[in-house]
Amino acid sequence: DILKAYKLFVHVCPIYVADYFAANKSIYELALNSTKLHIIDFGVLYGFQWPCLLLALSKRPGGPPKLRVTGIELPQSGFRPSDRVEETGRRLKRFCDMFNVPFEFNFIAKKWESITLDEITIIPGETTVVNCIHRLQYTPDETVSLDSPRDTVLKLFRDINPDLFVFAEINGTYNSPFFMTRFKEALFHFSSLFDMFDTTIQAEDEYKNRDLLERELLVRDAMSVISSEGAERFARPETYKQWRVRLLRAGFRPAMISREILKGAKEIVRKRYHKDFLIDGDGNWMLQGWKGRVIYAFSCWKPAEKLTRDDHIII
Repeated sequence: DILKAYKLFVHVCPIYVADYFAANKSIYELALNSTKLHIIDFGVLYGFQWPCLLLALSKRPGGPPKLRVTGIELPQSGFRPSDRVEETGRRLKRFCDMFNVPFEFNFIAKKWESITLDEITIIPGETTVVNCIHRLQYTPDETVSLDSPRDTVLKLFRDINPDLFVFAEINGTYNSPFFMTRFKEALFHFSSLFDMFDTTIQAEDEYKNRDLLERELLVRDAMSVISSEGAERFARPETYKQWRVRLLRAGFRPAMISREILKGAKEIVRKRYHKDFLIDGDGNWMLQGWKGRVIYAFSCWKPAEKLTRDDHIII
């Protein structure tokens, strides 16, 4: 069901397509001359982001780099908490074999705030990328615990000392501890999404799967906002300006998205999707939305002080 919902979502909405395009192009540009590339993907899920990058790397002048992916997911319930992420690794291996890209896959399945740097193998000489697309809002913040798990995860990202941190999230204002404020903001947010589906899902075969799409991708988050309080409320979005403050505080600095990437993402939206979708830039952010309301935000970041493995600052 989740695959059917995802397929319909990318057909009628550019959010994932444009964010994945911008992320993959940013990584490709970074690793253009690298012989070894390590992608640490927090929230790898089914690995939908990566086949396009694998194909691009396979066609790179001079041949592809040796690719290492560390796929990180939350543990599943039951006896095999890492079952899904292991299957994702096998799927990516098949793609790499098809495209002749040297490949190694490692995985971690546990709560992100409990992961330590020692569990992630960092090899000197590799180009290292931390990737986190649309998943950090599900990590609890300081309203749940004074030792904010969200800031703990961002500190881990910084301690990895990546050459690039690729980040995208919902631009959400419905994280208030006060129910009525939260409910009002959630109503505006989800009404925009439902209006978007009303406008873009027209074909009869697509309409049959609309309830599936809404159930798999929207209902869980909406119910969390409306019916849960305290630690039970797992969806805790922030605005992209709030994320900016948090990322700066964590020790990152903005990395500008190239004009070519932003132009390419705009072309995808213009050619394939409804005219009421918006996509624009604000500083180092690429913003996407519907009828003037910003719903998602994408950006790239680098450590404010890039350190060597011996902790010497590189100017």
